[in-house]
Amino acid sequence: MPSVIIDSLPGCAERYVKDWTIIVVDVIRFTTTTATALSLGRTVYPARSTDSAIAIAGTLESPLLAGELGGNVPYGFNMTNSPVQVMALRQIPCGSFTSANRPIILVSSSGSQLLLNAADADDVYLGCLRNITALTEYVAERHGKIAVLGAGTRGQFRREDELCCAWISGRLGAKGFDYADANTADLVEKWHGASAETIREGNSADYLRRTGQVHDLEFILHYQEDLTVVPKLTAKGTIVDVAKE
Repeated sequence: MPSVIIDSLPGCAERYVKDWTIIVVDVIRFTTTTATALSLGRTVYPARSTDSAIAIAGTLESPLLAGELGGNVPYGFNMTNSPVQVMALRQIPCGSFTSANRPIILVSSSGSQLLLNAADADDVYLGCLRNITALTEYVAERHGKIAVLGAGTRGQFRREDELCCAWISGRLGAKGFDYADANTADLVEKWHGASAETIREGNSADYLRRTGQVHDLEFILHYQEDLTVVPKLTAKGTIVDVAKE
């Protein structure tokens, strides 16, 4: 039987890199920002730290540095880890500071760490509320053991990531995947039929409100199941939309 398991936090990736296909989930905001960028034709380079982001930037032509560490925009970066800010780039004329063909280097406190911790797995995908259907249909046809991993923060599995991981796993369950442990089955049952509006009650949403970034929260809640992108980490360290292949 094909199987699916849910786990969380960046350090959990090492348990799955040898035998599992991995789906990384960081709804607020790394995977949402990445999916949004890919949908606009951007190339995305994940980075583990500001130093590695700057090193990657040195190999590219006019990249944009985007991200946050500990909730703060790193010194010298162009923008934070924001799907709203990425969407806004398309409104700026080509040839300006943020022309449409500039690649994005993206670093975050949890999401990019988890993604790069999982890089040794044969196949690593990214999921968010915008691409659940496209992602689950793609991986269900190609893989038999899937680990859906939430980025988490400060040792906690965040509400929005629990929900998204459970929804992805539930879709796979409906396609004949077995739940690999009781925790996975419990989380699928817990979030089945729930509304994404419950994300408003989480600590991440509270942080966005306190820091004047509520526009990202509203974006995440508004744009659901509207993309067909299937983001995948490549051996070259870029994230590409394999749905286009």
